[in-house]
Amino acid sequence: MFTAPEISYAAFAPTIIVLLAGAVGILLEAIIRTHTTRRHVQLGLALGAMVAAAGTAIVQWATYDAAGVVAQAGMFVMDRQALAWHVMLLVFGILGVLLFAARTRAGEEAFTPLGSTAPGSEDEAEARRRGFELTEVFPLALFAVGGMMLFAATVDFLALFVALEVFSLPLYIMVALARRKRLLSHEGALKYFLLGAFSSAIYLFGVALLYGATGSLSYADVAAAIIALPDMSPLFVIGAVMVLVGLLFKLGAVPFHTWSPDAYQGAPTPVTAFMAAATKAAAAAALLRVVFTALFPLEWELNWLIWTVAILSMVVGTVLALVQTDLKRMLAYSSVAHAGFILVAFAGFSPQALSAVPFYLLTYGLATIGAFAVLTQVREKAVDGTVGAEATRLGQWAGLGKREPLLAASMGLFLLSFAGIPLTAGFIGKFQAFAAAIDGGAWPLVFVAVLCSAAAAFFYVRLIVLMFFTDVPEDQEESIEVDYHPYARVVVWITAAAVILLGILPGGVLTLFEDAATLLTGL
Repeated sequence: MFTAPEISYAAFAPTIIVLLAGAVGILLEAIIRTHTTRRHVQLGLALGAMVAAAGTAIVQWATYDAAGVVAQAGMFVMDRQALAWHVMLLVFGILGVLLFAARTRAGEEAFTPLGSTAPGSEDEAEARRRGFELTEVFPLALFAVGGMMLFAATVDFLALFVALEVFSLPLYIMVALARRKRLLSHEGALKYFLLGAFSSAIYLFGVALLYGATGSLSYADVAAAIIALPDMSPLFVIGAVMVLVGLLFKLGAVPFHTWSPDAYQGAPTPVTAFMAAATKAAAAAALLRVVFTALFPLEWELNWLIWTVAILSMVVGTVLALVQTDLKRMLAYSSVAHAGFILVAFAGFSPQALSAVPFYLLTYGLATIGAFAVLTQVREKAVDGTVGAEATRLGQWAGLGKREPLLAASMGLFLLSFAGIPLTAGFIGKFQAFAAAIDGGAWPLVFVAVLCSAAAAFFYVRLIVLMFFTDVPEDQEESIEVDYHPYARVVVWITAAAVILLGILPGGVLTLFEDAATLLTGL
């Protein structure tokens, strides 16, 4: 006899709002024929849905008397840890969508007018002449955010895979939709897709091994089975390692990072900003819940993997970022190093990581979106005066501090936050992550992390020196134009203010994350 599943609509209200808005957005693509009208409606729908979802999540946080709600036959939970990640992801989504809608003064957006055409084809040229706009990116962003919200709330390995694909597929598409340098965009998207499919296969193989050893896909049941068996089965360890590999790919940690530089460089810069912040946050959220609920009994066996990947990520990311001359690739390798810093908090499996990791991802995500928002506004200028693509070569940023002091100062602030300089949010984030590692007894790993942070400061300070202490070459004075849209400037000011506020007065947010540092399924 078939039993109808019980769906906890109230508990999943924030996620339902976002995914339902994405579905409505797809319908609007077929209903609204005018490009400009469709763009405004899609932007309003996306922003309205995410603001409403964030408000609903905040209300749920305030009204939960107990730890939270277990829903969908035990496959998902809605506790304060999940709600904290949900609000963070929605904030990143709102900022990312604002960047999606930004344009140059000439009305050029970041996306190709017709994504289904070949680069440089007659169809693409005709679409540009007729003023086509790719407004599908707004519902795609909603589906990505909704999938990430599910990713942070699942306590079942099969549900985790479904959520993984829900947010990954829209990202694969959006990476390939750059208006300029479309072949580079296609290359980055193809690498991201192929490596993503490969990592998903590894993850599923690991899940199959865990299921074969325990007979369950539930995090809690897997943990209980590992504890109950007196002799450690090789299936447990091999399966756990393969599951972690699938999640570390999304985190962008070495050696699962090879997609990052090409995807970051080739994707439309607004997509890079959104992907860099939100994907890493979703991966960290899922990794926290998997490690501290399902795989916690394997602490001794898995610590070697976390230590190795953390050290490799910090060292490789820092060294390769030092030699980059393209700003987007430099920030991509910087994200690889930051993946190592995030994993430092996991070392020792200290419960303090449950509050340290979300705070670190919040500070990193805000600075990342802000840095790419600045990048969207510094553009190359042709001889005829037309504004072209973003100026991504480091040398092109020389003297920006004299032309646009506030914009350059904001970029400098984001770079200092990446470096972990005191009085910025990044310093507090790294302090919390390193404190969690020390609490777990991983002080040697913290020592390596401090050395890598000091070395990484060089390539951040190098760009600051270029902007404020280097004169523009005489033959390049007119080659760069600062071209902005109000949406992009709003994103810069919001993220800059947040980086300063979280660096000077982090207590309130830290308290909220400490309040959320309890998983409903227990340690």
